[in-house]
Order: sequence, then C-alpha cells, then structure tokens
Amino acid sequence: MVNVENESLITHLKSIGYLKSRNVEKALRNVPRENFVPNSVRYMAYRDVPLYIGKDQTISQPATVVAMTEALDVKEGQTILEIGTGSGWQTAILADMVGENGIVYSLEIIPELVKFSKENLEKMKIKNAKVFKGDGSVGLEKHKPYDRIIVTAGSPEIPKELLKQLKPDGILLIPVGNLYLQKLYSVTKKGEKKDLGNFMFVPLKGKHGFK
Repeated sequence: MVNVENESLITHLKSIGYLKSRNVEKALRNVPRENFVPNSVRYMAYRDVPLYIGKDQTISQPATVVAMTEALDVKEGQTILEIGTGSGWQTAILADMVGENGIVYSLEIIPELVKFSKENLEKMKIKNAKVFKGDGSVGLEKHKPYDRIIVTAGSPEIPKELLKQLKPDGILLIPVGNLYLQKLYSVTKKGEKKDLGNFMFVPLKGKHGFK
C-alpha cells in the first residue's frame, strides 16, 4: 500500500534538489519517518521540519537527513559509525542502504534516547544496526575502522579520534561551528575538507563536544 504522505515528502525533496539518488529514495520508502517520532507529533511526521523527541533533542528535518545521506555516499556492505542516534531514523536509513552484508554502529549519550531508538529499530525488524550508550565524540574503537562516520550533532571541532577510526579512503561527515550555526563538512582521513553549506544541529555532547 502506497504511503501517500511519504510519497509527497519524497516529491518535495526531489523538487528542492536534495534527493538525487535512487538508493536514498528507496531507503526513505523502506523506513517511513512516522515510525521514528513520538506519538504526540506523529501527525507532523512527513512535514519537512525538525520534530522534538524529548530531552532537548530533535529528529532532523527530512531535507537535512537526505542532504547528509547523499553526501555520505553510502555503498552496500559498508561499516558505518553514527554519532547521535536520536530516534533512530537516520540509523535505519543507513542500515537499509548498507544491506545485510553491511552494519551500522550508533552511539547515543542520552539513556532515554538509547531506549527509544532501540525500540524503533526493533519494531522495524532492522537487524544490521547496533545502538550503544556512550560518548560519540571519541568514537567507538571496538569496531573500527569505518568506511563512513556521520555526526548528527554540531561540534566545536573535528575530533581527531574520529579521523583515526576511518579507513584510508573513508569519509567523515560532521557539522562544525558554534551552538547556533554550523558548516557541514565532508572530511577525509588526511583532513581534507569539503564545505557542504550551513546547517543548524543540536550540540554535540561529550569530551570533544560543547561543555
């Protein structure tokens, strides 16, 4: 059965030039946003706006999620580290894209969101995504190296630990700036940066986050 609201959102994201690739579009269909938001805001799930998910955190607006996913250039079979699980929607999109031979590890520092995201992923029967409670700003040494690392919170710097955990040809996607505005950067292991424009994210917490 066609999800009319989701299809409308997908059409919108194409029209503004954010949604470009078929694999991202497929993932958006496979993991509807309504399954990753609190019941109180479910009626707004397909609007292109961020939504409050509790504990001063939000699920990013679809345009931002799509822009980041497109920039990450995900391939089937990859190992991905996500910093900031939130409600698990971005996690689920990445898990869909890497397929059963790939895996997504995600770190979330807020216990309530660890629980919420795990429940959402379980309801969707997503097996290739693992959520851990921890300080994402220092990465996850246990499962390195990663093909891709995506940070879904604004950081005051590019943590060196994250670059060290990348594969030689890997990509780190991270918003860097102040508490109110950040630039999204695509960064290589050598530290080469590509500016992808201005965005606004909740602040990154932890050792290398905002104090």
